[in-house]
Amino acid sequence: MSLLQISGSPHVHTTDSVKKIMWTVVIALIPAMIISFYYYGINAVCVTTVSVISCVVLEWVFQKFLMKKKATISDGSAVITGLLLAFNVPSNLSWWIIIIGAVVAIGISKMAFGGLGKNLFNPALVGRVFLLISFPQQMTSWPLPSQGFTNVDAVTGATPLAIIKTAMDAGRDATQLLKELPSYAQLLIGERGGSLGEIAALAIIAGGLLLLIRKIISWHIPVTFIGTVFIFASILHLINPALYITPQFHILTGGLLLGAIFMATDMVTSPMSNLGKIVFGIGCGLLTILIRVWGSYPEGVSFAILIMNAFVPLINKGCKPKRFGAKTIQ
Repeated sequence: MSLLQISGSPHVHTTDSVKKIMWTVVIALIPAMIISFYYYGINAVCVTTVSVISCVVLEWVFQKFLMKKKATISDGSAVITGLLLAFNVPSNLSWWIIIIGAVVAIGISKMAFGGLGKNLFNPALVGRVFLLISFPQQMTSWPLPSQGFTNVDAVTGATPLAIIKTAMDAGRDATQLLKELPSYAQLLIGERGGSLGEIAALAIIAGGLLLLIRKIISWHIPVTFIGTVFIFASILHLINPALYITPQFHILTGGLLLGAIFMATDMVTSPMSNLGKIVFGIGCGLLTILIRVWGSYPEGVSFAILIMNAFVPLINKGCKPKRFGAKTIQ
């Protein structure tokens, strides 16, 4: 009699393979990647290329020489990590810093736990936060977008969230400040500074719709994540419009849409049940606003998702569906 073997997550009950799912996610990221190339030019191409190649090569090296197992780089997971890492850094970041981020993302966050399906935290976010803490100046120098592929020496400036954070700390009126910032239309199409992945909200939304249509992700985490941010930010704005910005601005700026659609929904590091996903999304939304409004950093999406990743085992245990036919303990 053969022994029962249990593999690591993701456990997906579908005809789709892990490889097919991963490459579908890559396709969903292409619209945002093209927009970032258009606005940030050759620098964005270089950052993305270095990040993807570094993650793929490092995963192959770790699997072949350290873990002594068959390389699985063809499944596309390392490509996704490379793309998401690139989407979370400035377009002018030095190549060697990107490689350090890839080492942390692949080596520490993924392979140290055993590889795909065994990591507790989202690898790209671990790499991003490590770089933010280790290289704060380089990671907060944001080139302003232009058009075309000629902006090798781009002018840098603060992101809308950073401008708001500085202005609020100085006691400025949020209502007047919004008139000086990019409009909602500009935020949707990408005319603002920031990382590669937060440049155009419409491109991220288009990729998310593809994932929803293909049933790669469900609505539970993105809707509850974004909805919680909207509700929490609306309450604060209603209490004091001069101190707290509008919820629409919170949603369209920073990495909220990228995080809610592509990183919080990672099937390995998010809860398995629908109820668990709702709890997870609400927690991410609350933490994001708490960090953005009262924290030291203007952005809180990365930290919020990583904190909630740590709670996933507890959420899975607490939100585990009752087995069919099981008796309820009185």
